[in-house]
Amino acid sequence: MGDSRSFVDGFKGFWEERLSFLENYTRFTKRDTPLPSWSSSDVEEFIASDPVHGSTLKTAREAASFGVTGAALGALSTGAFAWRYSRSPHGTALSFLGGGVFGWTFGQEVANHTLQLYKMDTMAAQVKFMEWWERKSQ
Repeated sequence: MGDSRSFVDGFKGFWEERLSFLENYTRFTKRDTPLPSWSSSDVEEFIASDPVHGSTLKTAREAASFGVTGAALGALSTGAFAWRYSRSPHGTALSFLGGGVFGWTFGQEVANHTLQLYKMDTMAAQVKFMEWWERKSQ
Protein backbone atom coordinates (compact mmCIF):
# COMPACT_ATOMS: atom_id res chain seq x y z
CA MET A 1 0.00 0.00 0.00
CA GLY A 2 1.18 3.48 -0.82
CA ASP A 3 1.37 6.30 1.63
CA SER A 4 -1.82 8.38 1.49
CA ARG A 5 0.12 11.50 2.47
CA SER A 6 2.33 11.22 -0.62
CA PHE A 7 -0.76 10.73 -2.77
CA VAL A 8 -2.38 13.89 -1.37
CA ASP A 9 0.87 15.84 -1.73
CA GLY A 10 1.22 14.66 -5.32
CA PHE A 11 -2.38 15.57 -6.10
CA LYS A 12 -2.00 18.99 -4.49
CA GLY A 13 1.27 19.62 -6.33
CA PHE A 14 -0.31 18.62 -9.62
CA TRP A 15 -3.11 21.17 -9.27
CA GLU A 16 -0.84 23.89 -7.86
CA GLU A 17 1.28 23.55 -10.99
CA ARG A 18 -1.75 23.66 -13.31
CA LEU A 19 -3.35 26.66 -11.57
CA SER A 20 -0.17 28.64 -10.92
CA PHE A 21 -1.34 31.36 -13.32
CA LEU A 22 -3.84 32.48 -10.67
CA GLU A 23 -0.92 33.75 -8.58
CA ASN A 24 -0.67 36.68 -11.02
CA TYR A 25 -3.79 38.14 -9.42
CA THR A 26 -3.17 37.39 -5.73
CA ARG A 27 -1.46 40.69 -5.04
CA PHE A 28 -4.64 42.44 -6.22
CA THR A 29 -7.20 40.13 -4.63
CA LYS A 30 -5.57 39.53 -1.23
CA ARG A 31 -4.91 43.13 -0.25
CA ASP A 32 -5.62 44.71 3.13
CA THR A 33 -7.70 47.39 1.41
CA PRO A 34 -9.37 46.51 -1.89
CA LEU A 35 -8.67 48.50 -5.02
CA PRO A 36 -11.36 51.08 -5.77
CA SER A 37 -13.79 50.40 -8.60
CA TRP A 38 -12.88 51.64 -12.06
CA SER A 39 -15.07 52.87 -14.86
CA SER A 40 -15.03 52.39 -18.60
CA SER A 41 -13.36 55.78 -19.00
CA ASP A 42 -10.49 54.58 -16.79
CA VAL A 43 -10.06 51.50 -18.98
CA GLU A 44 -10.15 53.67 -22.11
CA GLU A 45 -7.48 55.92 -20.57
CA PHE A 46 -5.26 52.89 -19.99
CA ILE A 47 -5.85 51.65 -23.53
CA ALA A 48 -4.79 55.06 -24.89
CA SER A 49 -1.75 55.30 -22.61
CA ASP A 50 -0.26 51.82 -23.13
CA PRO A 51 0.55 51.02 -26.77
CA VAL A 52 1.60 47.43 -26.05
CA HIS A 53 -1.02 46.12 -23.64
CA GLY A 54 -3.75 48.63 -24.43
CA SER A 55 -4.71 47.10 -27.75
CA THR A 56 -4.74 43.61 -26.23
CA LEU A 57 -7.02 44.74 -23.42
CA LYS A 58 -9.32 46.44 -25.92
CA THR A 59 -9.56 43.24 -27.95
CA ALA A 60 -10.24 41.19 -24.80
CA ARG A 61 -13.07 43.57 -23.89
CA GLU A 62 -14.53 43.13 -27.38
CA ALA A 63 -14.34 39.35 -26.93
CA ALA A 64 -16.50 39.59 -23.81
CA SER A 65 -19.35 40.95 -25.93
CA PHE A 66 -19.15 37.79 -28.07
CA GLY A 67 -19.58 35.71 -24.92
CA VAL A 68 -22.53 37.74 -23.67
CA THR A 69 -24.24 37.56 -27.05
CA GLY A 70 -23.66 33.82 -27.24
CA ALA A 71 -24.98 33.32 -23.70
CA ALA A 72 -28.15 35.30 -24.45
CA LEU A 73 -28.80 33.45 -27.71
CA GLY A 74 -28.07 30.05 -26.20
CA ALA A 75 -30.19 30.63 -23.10
CA LEU A 76 -33.18 32.03 -24.96
CA SER A 77 -33.19 29.47 -27.74
CA THR A 78 -32.81 26.40 -25.53
CA GLY A 79 -35.21 27.76 -22.93
CA ALA A 80 -37.84 28.50 -25.58
CA PHE A 81 -37.34 25.09 -27.17
CA ALA A 82 -37.74 23.32 -23.83
CA TRP A 83 -40.82 25.35 -22.93
CA ARG A 84 -42.43 24.75 -26.32
CA TYR A 85 -42.07 20.99 -26.21
CA SER A 86 -42.31 20.18 -22.49
CA ARG A 87 -44.10 23.01 -20.67
CA SER A 88 -42.03 22.01 -17.66
CA PRO A 89 -40.81 25.01 -15.60
CA HIS A 90 -37.86 23.20 -14.03
CA GLY A 91 -36.83 21.68 -17.36
CA THR A 92 -37.08 25.08 -19.01
CA ALA A 93 -34.99 26.67 -16.26
CA LEU A 94 -32.30 24.01 -16.58
CA SER A 95 -32.31 24.34 -20.37
CA PHE A 96 -32.05 28.11 -20.00
CA LEU A 97 -29.03 27.78 -17.70
CA GLY A 98 -27.37 25.08 -19.79
CA GLY A 99 -27.94 27.02 -23.00
CA GLY A 100 -26.45 30.12 -21.40
CA VAL A 101 -23.31 28.27 -20.36
CA PHE A 102 -22.96 26.60 -23.76
CA GLY A 103 -23.65 29.88 -25.56
CA TRP A 104 -21.05 31.73 -23.49
CA THR A 105 -18.47 29.05 -24.22
CA PHE A 106 -19.28 28.98 -27.92
CA GLY A 107 -19.21 32.80 -28.09
CA GLN A 108 -15.79 32.88 -26.43
CA GLU A 109 -14.48 30.32 -28.91
CA VAL A 110 -15.84 32.36 -31.82
CA ALA A 111 -14.15 35.45 -30.36
CA ASN A 112 -10.93 33.52 -29.83
CA HIS A 113 -10.73 32.64 -33.51
CA THR A 114 -12.30 35.79 -34.98
CA LEU A 115 -10.20 38.23 -32.95
CA GLN A 116 -7.20 35.86 -32.85
CA LEU A 117 -6.94 36.01 -29.06
CA TYR A 118 -4.75 32.91 -29.09
CA LYS A 119 -1.94 35.10 -30.43
CA MET A 120 -2.21 37.60 -27.55
CA ASP A 121 -1.34 37.47 -23.88
CA THR A 122 -4.60 38.79 -22.46
CA MET A 123 -3.68 37.87 -18.90
CA ALA A 124 -0.55 40.04 -19.05
CA ALA A 125 -2.65 42.94 -20.34
CA GLN A 126 -5.12 42.52 -17.48
CA VAL A 127 -2.31 42.40 -14.91
CA LYS A 128 -0.70 45.51 -16.44
CA PHE A 129 -4.04 47.30 -16.20
CA MET A 130 -4.39 46.30 -12.54
CA GLU A 131 -0.85 47.54 -11.82
CA TRP A 132 -1.61 50.80 -13.62
CA TRP A 133 -4.87 51.21 -11.70
CA GLU A 134 -3.11 50.45 -8.42
CA ARG A 135 -0.52 53.17 -9.10
CA LYS A 136 -3.14 55.65 -10.26
CA SER A 137 -5.50 55.11 -7.33
CA GLN A 138 -2.83 55.62 -4.66
